[in-house]
Amino acid sequence: MPALAKIKLGLRSVIMKLIAQPKPLTFVGEGSSLKLCQTIAQLDARKAIIVTDKILVELGLIEPISQALEAAGVDNVIYSGVTPDPVWPVVEEGLAQLRAEQCDTVIGIGGGSSMDAAKVIALAAANSQTNPRELTGLRKGKQAPLPTFLIPTTAGTGSEVTIAAVVSDPDTHEKNLIGDTRIIPKATALDPALMVGMPAGVTAATGMDALTHAIEAYIGEWPSEETDMLAKAAVKLIFDNLHTAVENGSDMAAREAMALASYYAGMAFSKAMVGYVHAIAHQLGGKYGIPHGLANAVVLPEVLEYSKDAASHRLAELAIHTGLGEHYEGDGALGRKLIDRVKELNQQVGIPTGFEQIQTADIPAMASAALTEAHGAYPVPEYLDQAECEAMIARLQLK
Repeated sequence: MPALAKIKLGLRSVIMKLIAQPKPLTFVGEGSSLKLCQTIAQLDARKAIIVTDKILVELGLIEPISQALEAAGVDNVIYSGVTPDPVWPVVEEGLAQLRAEQCDTVIGIGGGSSMDAAKVIALAAANSQTNPRELTGLRKGKQAPLPTFLIPTTAGTGSEVTIAAVVSDPDTHEKNLIGDTRIIPKATALDPALMVGMPAGVTAATGMDALTHAIEAYIGEWPSEETDMLAKAAVKLIFDNLHTAVENGSDMAAREAMALASYYAGMAFSKAMVGYVHAIAHQLGGKYGIPHGLANAVVLPEVLEYSKDAASHRLAELAIHTGLGEHYEGDGALGRKLIDRVKELNQQVGIPTGFEQIQTADIPAMASAALTEAHGAYPVPEYLDQAECEAMIARLQLK
């Protein structure tokens, strides 16, 4: 890695340790989303915009929350234009509706796309003189966002508790990161009742997304006692519950466990950061529109294989914590068990081993972009070079 990237990474490490990361008031359990509506009213919300997608509206998941808000005295309107991997026009359209309706509160309901869009809309609304696209980067808004509340309907991104939001540029297909501790919501609800209808494929991909967050946070170079505790808890919850949630989507206990796992993993990686899995997955998503959770799930085993020696002790600790082995077996053997368990879980929940979309001609540029994203930003345990990254992406090709 270039010396300048090492310096940048060191500075980021210091900054991340100094930044206080607020935690939202959190409601957990069946019906918790309706309890959150009472809190929103108690915090003086007058009129809220619900940021979501058309599918959730059609499934009838939004109406009970809208009615609960009305009953608590909070007028509300629905913006349902969010798309997977939201683009800037989605943010601009939602922002225009917020301003036209004179809303003072933003509620994001859905997966990571809806929650990320809600966070950026709230930030842009408070910074009325700023083009929303100018918020890309770290703490670019001068003013704190409008009061924001988030209700996840998938268990994966952890966006309900993270300092980041991602919006795609429809012209360049690049994913733009908006990072600011102030976009963490004031409160969130982890309501498994909203997740029982999630399709098995989405459950699988989002669950493996959360697992990626937890593992990358744990094996990276910026751990803390708190992030280690959260990451370990998330990994165990996912190993114990994801297969059940995929096979039996109505299992409320498994759904709640996965919601907690996503939440814990989100808190962990907000401080400890992620690594090459995300850097490569972002390129696959930007280039081919592959859903982020699915991309993470497919890339994770490859990155773990590459990192198995440098991160052997940390992988061994996760193996012991999740009941895969004992100390006396040694780091190498335990790390192998952890990686094999990840591969086994991918297979159990129907995750493919690669993607047909990957074109050989695209690989050099994607590898270069992934390394540019990771180096100087992600505290990875061992560094990839261009040739190694290209070879890794090539192994993900399905012919």
